[in-house]
This record gives sequence, structure tokens and C-alpha cells, in this order.
Amino acid sequence: MLNLKTILHPTDFSEQAHYAFRLACSLARDHQARLVVLHVSSPPTPIVGEMMVVPPPPSETREEMEAKLHLIQSPYPDVHLEHRFEEGTPVPLILEVARELDADMIVMGTHGRRGIERLLMGSVAEQVVRKAECPVLTVKHPFASATVAQGEALEAVAH
Repeated sequence: MLNLKTILHPTDFSEQAHYAFRLACSLARDHQARLVVLHVSSPPTPIVGEMMVVPPPPSETREEMEAKLHLIQSPYPDVHLEHRFEEGTPVPLILEVARELDADMIVMGTHGRRGIERLLMGSVAEQVVRKAECPVLTVKHPFASATVAQGEALEAVAH
């Protein structure tokens, strides 16, 4: 059995990350482990014009993202939850924070991208799984296909 003392949960605030967070909270509660919620803000990708490089405007300020991070709270009062905000490239920072915390497990959501979208976007979760020194649990939202099927069924009934 795993002895979990510290669990790291990287989040991008997506629905998949939220589902992974709920699982991380349950694990932290069951193992009486510390849970660290990490958000890594990627540096903006510059837009290259004819004569100059123009950084795009940030979609959210650091303060807004930190506030969003601190809104993430465990549904279990006995879970020791910490929030951490970093700026930089997600994969190396997630791995660095995991080493620094001596994390026993990383629990993160995955978007389940495939094909060309995965090739173009890459997969943070996949790279973390390959490079992490501790176990990594990736969680894909289980209701994605069910929601589509329900929507199709409701549409068929409506017609």
C-alpha cells in the first residue's frame, strides 16, 4: 500500500482538473496527507510581426489567477490544503515542485486529446507521467462521452 504524505495537484482550472482535484481530496483525506494545489501560469507566447515581437495581452492578471487558485477548497474539512502559484513552463515547474515537496503522488487531469490536436498542443500530463520521480495518477473526466450521448438522446426525443 502506498504511504501518501504529500499529494501534488497541478491545475489549469479545467473541468478535468476539477474532477482530478476531487479525487486528490479523497486520497488526501483517506491517507491524512497534505494536498498542494499548484497552478503554473505559462509565459505569453509573443506574436511576431514584420519588424517586431509584440507580447500578447494577458488573458488574466497574476492577481486574478491567484484569486482563482485560492477559491479551490477541499470539501473535507480535515484535508490540509495548500495553494501554490508559479510562473513559467508547466512541465518543468510541476516536476520541480514535486521534487521540492518530496511529493508521494501527483494527481492531475488530462484532456484526452488525440491525433493532430495532441501533436500540436502536446500533453502536459503525458510529459509529467514520463518524467516524474513519483507515481502520477491522471484523471479524465468520466462523463464526457455520457454527456454527449445524453444530449443526442434528448435531441432525438425532441424531434
